[in-house]
Amino acid sequence: MSKVTALNVMTEFDPEWRSPCEQGEPDTQGMISWHPVHREPANVNWTPIDEAIGLQLHEDVKTYYSSYYAANIDVTLPRGSLTLLMPWNEEDMQRLQQNLIGHLLMKKRLRQSPTLFIACTDDEDYLISLDNNSGGVYLERVGQAPQELLAPSLTEFLHLLLRDGEFS
Repeated sequence: MSKVTALNVMTEFDPEWRSPCEQGEPDTQGMISWHPVHREPANVNWTPIDEAIGLQLHEDVKTYYSSYYAANIDVTLPRGSLTLLMPWNEEDMQRLQQNLIGHLLMKKRLRQSPTLFIACTDDEDYLISLDNNSGGVYLERVGQAPQELLAPSLTEFLHLLLRDGEFS
């Protein structure tokens, strides 16, 4: 979990789970400052997912997960909390891709339209997902079809978070 203090964003330091995001050394409480680190989306290979599922992933989700390394970002909104999922390092990116494959295979097995998770909520039965066909962002109960359209695009969803959310 990350914690915002003044202009620093801190996260728990794990010497076994290093990231290019880390800034400086951990403090006496075991926290380390971090900043998002830009990466070129073109350098991320999405072909294994496309081939494993037989589906071209929506460009918005590719850009979202490929543009930065960062810690997960907690957001509190009037109706609840969520955690935006972000890859912390290259190994985390590979794990994320494997989890997306698993999610897409589950949706296929359930004969539901493909969605791609981008955040988890304070209720573990729900996640925030991007509909791979429309690009809309939905509240989705795990194992069920998306229930509620939150925004017509990922960009608009992120703008809503910036407008209404409190980040920690």
